[in-house]
Amino acid sequence: EAVHPGYGFLSENPEFVEALDAAGIGFIGPSAASIRAMGLKDAAKKLMEEAGVPVVPGYHGVDQDEAFLARQAELIGYPVLIKARAGGGGKGMRRVDHAHEFSAALEGAQREGKASFGDDHVLIEKYVSTPRHIEIQVFGDGSGNAVHLFERDCSLQRRHQKVIEEAPAPGMTSGMRAAMGEAAVRAAQAINYAGAGTIEFIVDASSGLRSDRFYFMEMNTRLQVEHPVTEAITGVDLVEWQIRAAAGDSVVPAQDDLHLLGHAFEARIYAEDAARGFLPATGRLERMTMPDGVARIDTGVRQGDTVTAHYDPMIAKVIVHDHTRAKALAKLQAALAGTRIAGTVTNVEFLRALAADPGFAAGAVDTGLIERGMDRFAPVEPVSPDAEALAALKAMGLPVEDGGEGGDSPWQSLSGWRAWGVAQHSVTILRGGEPVEARVRIHAPGRYGVRIDGAVREVVFGGDSRVEVDGRRMSVEALWRGSDILVLMDGETFRYGTRDPLAVAAGAGPGGDAILAPMPGAILRVAAGVGDTVEAGQTLVVMEAMKMEQSLKAPRAGTIAQVLVGEGDQVGDGDTLVTLEVEGENA
Repeated sequence: EAVHPGYGFLSENPEFVEALDAAGIGFIGPSAASIRAMGLKDAAKKLMEEAGVPVVPGYHGVDQDEAFLARQAELIGYPVLIKARAGGGGKGMRRVDHAHEFSAALEGAQREGKASFGDDHVLIEKYVSTPRHIEIQVFGDGSGNAVHLFERDCSLQRRHQKVIEEAPAPGMTSGMRAAMGEAAVRAAQAINYAGAGTIEFIVDASSGLRSDRFYFMEMNTRLQVEHPVTEAITGVDLVEWQIRAAAGDSVVPAQDDLHLLGHAFEARIYAEDAARGFLPATGRLERMTMPDGVARIDTGVRQGDTVTAHYDPMIAKVIVHDHTRAKALAKLQAALAGTRIAGTVTNVEFLRALAADPGFAAGAVDTGLIERGMDRFAPVEPVSPDAEALAALKAMGLPVEDGGEGGDSPWQSLSGWRAWGVAQHSVTILRGGEPVEARVRIHAPGRYGVRIDGAVREVVFGGDSRVEVDGRRMSVEALWRGSDILVLMDGETFRYGTRDPLAVAAGAGPGGDAILAPMPGAILRVAAGVGDTVEAGQTLVVMEAMKMEQSLKAPRAGTIAQVLVGEGDQVGDGDTLVTLEVEGENA
């Protein structure tokens, strides 16, 4: 009878709505006309201005000449934000701080907008220096009646994409809430909106929350990823309302019948490497255990599934609710502490650090909080000597997670006795691509001493995945994934590489002379040629993976020796794209 489109691309595709109408199938969402009215940011902003909704100062016209847009950016004043007019989810969006950066940023925004939405048209807006992203949930009946279901604060973002959302917004006053709610309802009424939708505002918080400092950004004519926090604080099942409204029921209540109930958070778990600029990751979900009873978990994957490079890297959403913000935050921290995911890099550790941040706990949020605190939230390449010791033992063929008895490994039957002393073996693992040598002494079956960087860890294997390291008992599992070793320990996952002896003998190995593909994807642009002199940090290749552009930069200054890819090429994880001449080679 009907189709619920979720919150993916089909949810805001007017052609899809029309195709369903032609087939006599209901669409659980707004009309094609409403989607079109809000689908292009420039037209939507003009419509909102006419409806009396404040908009961000900027250029929203049709002229897309590069020189003209650059002049508009100068008139608006840097910093500015280039935004794909058909964009969403941070795609096709670039912040530009200086005029000399404008051309490259414009090209990237247009290319990403075209790839994601089939539209390379952009608009230019003033970048608000102390911004908060606060949005209002609305629901309309298609006949001019609409209500708002209060606000959500979505200020915690990276790459213009939301990470943690909450409702209500910290520091929100009744006057500000009323002003934003009324503006959102006017916006919905302007297009006779039917169903659930979200009006997104950017708020200038440089002087706190003021009712004259919020501006319309866009309307999402669909259910939002973060809709559960609104459900938690209102007691309303938005999906039920959508289905009932599409079936012809009257579900829109009087505004005064809606009330706030406590506080809620949602944290998005992504397959991504926070320490490497939130680079999306792929891999098989070897272990996936989510907290039971503490939180609501929304997910579309399960243990054993594979995160691929072909779509969004979101794995799950963790939603919590309680009477106060402090109690809800404590629940979020507990839920994240109970989350165990292995097989791909995730942002779980990053989320744990963010949820524990004193500034966040105090409600001091804005869209720059994550960027300012990255040294605290995602320290580069965290080192665990315990995990390294266990990875070294796994590399020797020891089944770290299976205990010290039985098994087919010959190492398990060794006593360690030698006429000249305790047996000692060497093994090399790779930490962040760099070799780490471990010296392993076998004291007895299941008992080992592992020396790394001058320090010795005494390891004892027990049963049921129990391991003691220097007398500390922990639950550990170590897994082979290709040539890598994953060590699951105390809720964290550590990944170590191993060396192929044949490759080492041939002179191969990690180094600073090659630019490798961080994951499977497509080459969009090659920005250097053989013989070019480049600086450290200069973009050499732009590739697309997981619907996002990745700029791959020179690891050091030097001269390009080889360019092994061209525009349009498909590449695999770890493929060599560009190499630099070895330092001193031509000296």
